[in-house]
Amino acid sequence: MTKILNVIEAHWIALTLLTLAVITVFSLWPQSTAPMIPGTDKSHHLMAYAVLMFPAALRKPERWIWIGLFFSAYGGVIEFLQPFVNRNGEWLDMAASTIGLVCGWIAAELVKSFYPNGSKRP
Repeated sequence: MTKILNVIEAHWIALTLLTLAVITVFSLWPQSTAPMIPGTDKSHHLMAYAVLMFPAALRKPERWIWIGLFFSAYGGVIEFLQPFVNRNGEWLDMAASTIGLVCGWIAAELVKSFYPNGSKRP
């Protein structure tokens, strides 16, 4: 498990940018041709934004809280843009995204409590 954590901590920026790209593509994909993914719209938001927050919360760079606030604002911008691509923008989606960010932060804190030395472990 520590090897996985080391990889996440070492490549947190790349993982974050990749996750942002995937969220953007799936969020702005026109509804009529969107791929079917199991789960509800709100659960998709919650999971995607939890995955987005996890690497930054695990690595905790300086001013990481600003990164989380950016992610929340980014979710709002996505919801604002969705009506322009034949999607429905909903404030409840933004709320689910924000809850996902908090869940990602909590998950990172729990992982760090089980592996307190993180990347310092062999």
